[in-house]
Amino acid sequence: MQSIQIDRTLYNTKPDEADRTRKEMDTYDRLDKLGISYFRLDHEETPSIEACDEIEKLLGIEICKNLFLCNTQKTRFYLLMMPGRKKFRTKDLSRQINSSRLSFAEADDMEKYLNIVPGSVSVLGLMNDVNKCVTLLIDKDVLRDEFLGCHPCVNTSSLKIKTTDLLTKFLAYTGHEPTFVEL
Repeated sequence: MQSIQIDRTLYNTKPDEADRTRKEMDTYDRLDKLGISYFRLDHEETPSIEACDEIEKLLGIEICKNLFLCNTQKTRFYLLMMPGRKKFRTKDLSRQINSSRLSFAEADDMEKYLNIVPGSVSVLGLMNDVNKCVTLLIDKDVLRDEFLGCHPCVNTSSLKIKTTDLLTKFLAYTGHEPTFVEL
């Protein structure tokens, strides 16, 4: 596994807008407006959850694995949050949500509904799903920790956020009612 460059400084404010995308800055602006505090760590692009080991240690959290899924007909879209190291088995989830076979959704759909690209999938992308086209699924194991880790809609920074703030403040703002699953 290759190591990535990490700015080991832990920030609790949004970055300067220079060299940052609008979607990333919109994420920080939304968190600030909702009164959601966070710790931020900046780093090179993370190609996989395994590349986040050092980031997790520095933030003192486990980064969530976020999977963007759809049914066979591509009429239903799902964002699944689960512990980063947990194995995903499609049949376990399909049965719980009464859906036919699930697969990974296309990058175009991810960008269309969440305004994010592969590698940057994050629950925070739900702020862009104003028409509520995406159903949020949360593995119950995510709820066991006081804090969770996710990207601010880009995978060159990682955030540590209180789980309760995500559930009560952020999801209340987006209007997405999570469905809890056990994987």
